[in-house]
Amino acid sequence: MTNDPTQLDITRLAELLRSRQTSSVDLTRAYLERIDRLNPRLNAYITVTAEAALQQARAADAEIARGNYRGPLHGVPVGIKDLFDVGGAPTTFGSKILKDNQARQDSAVVARLKRAGAVILGKHNLHEFAFGITSENPHFGAVRNPWDTDRIPGGSSGGTAAAVAAGLCAAGIGSDTGASIRAPASFCGIVGLKPTYGRVSRVGGLPLAWSLDHAGPMTRSVADCALMLQAIAGPDPTDPGSADVPVPDFSEHLQAGVRGLRVGVPNDYFFDVVEPDVDRSVRDAIRVLESLGARVYEVRLPHALHAQVAGNVIMSTEAAAWHGSWLRERADDYGADVLARIRGGQLIRAVDYLASQQMRTLIQDDFRRAFQDADVVVAPTVPLVAPPIGRTLEPGGPLNLAPRSIANRATVPCNLTGMPAISIPCGFSGGLPVGLQIMGPAFSEPLVLRVAAAYESATPWRSTVPPLN
Repeated sequence: MTNDPTQLDITRLAELLRSRQTSSVDLTRAYLERIDRLNPRLNAYITVTAEAALQQARAADAEIARGNYRGPLHGVPVGIKDLFDVGGAPTTFGSKILKDNQARQDSAVVARLKRAGAVILGKHNLHEFAFGITSENPHFGAVRNPWDTDRIPGGSSGGTAAAVAAGLCAAGIGSDTGASIRAPASFCGIVGLKPTYGRVSRVGGLPLAWSLDHAGPMTRSVADCALMLQAIAGPDPTDPGSADVPVPDFSEHLQAGVRGLRVGVPNDYFFDVVEPDVDRSVRDAIRVLESLGARVYEVRLPHALHAQVAGNVIMSTEAAAWHGSWLRERADDYGADVLARIRGGQLIRAVDYLASQQMRTLIQDDFRRAFQDADVVVAPTVPLVAPPIGRTLEPGGPLNLAPRSIANRATVPCNLTGMPAISIPCGFSGGLPVGLQIMGPAFSEPLVLRVAAAYESATPWRSTVPPLN
């Protein structure tokens, strides 16, 4: 077992902290030292709240010593995408417009993490206003993938993915509107869960597209993902999109396996445009699930081929509506790519927005029918591995397509449906991680996590780490 505590899962850290074999202060210092050493290379953090983190760690140690142990996140250092407010710290949203914005109070997800006893290390870099797939930020610099620092980590939660993969926090919180948790998880070789729409409150987080936005955990293992979701899930009457549904024990069935479960594999679209190594890795993963006792079925999702266009129309239109006043008053303060996307949203006709919402309903119906024949649906998370920084608009790679044009094609259907979807590592292509996406019906996170845990425990990918010194 590693002697470096920053490489341990939350489940192991929790044992050490509860038994007082280590302290939260020592653990926090270890993470802060690693951030000091590696963040200049990765640019994963915009803000490191070292003093506040150590104060929270001292409080956690005192509570644990008194026997007031709150649970497995008590004293565990985590990081937050700089989209969610942390009281007393800047919330920039990765933008020049809000670079001096100081949060007065915690966002809902941060407040819930603090109630669970987590220590907040700081705020992660992201694609400006969360509106992009690369995390090439013109104001705070590009985030770099820890597997190859010349490549993107994905976006928009790229800083969070890079930080988790590189051991700069034990776990993180990201947001996902079309791909922004799952694509970075795939590119950086970690676990990323987009929960069901309404499962996790978004209060205190910047909206990108209110009908598509989700907050969720990014971790190094499926078990850690379940623990993080446990802390942040639940109804919030101050979030109009919150769902008033019970919160189950997300860890309870992680070891139940997949024997007898029905795994659906789409017969088109999700595998139509995929790099050969990604296709091979995902199909190998499906065979692993089958070898564990799952029954594999072909499913049809005939309207999925329209999901990317419909999702991008809805996203751009809703973003343009939210950014209206800044577009009039501070257009020069936006980065070029985000400004173009938001302005593009202003040009979308109402009839096209409504047509996209109608297509959304058809895609929801397709998945509803698919889940009558399958318990989960699996597919690639992203059809390619992480492309080079500065080259994402240029055709390249085995597909000779611009990465930005295809990066969210397999993920955005789940934002349109609102159903849960997780990305877990399932192999490598040229030394870069590949992600397997597992999708389930609304509020089936326990099932999705169960399938992910079964695959994770049967394969070696979980033990691989980026080549960082």
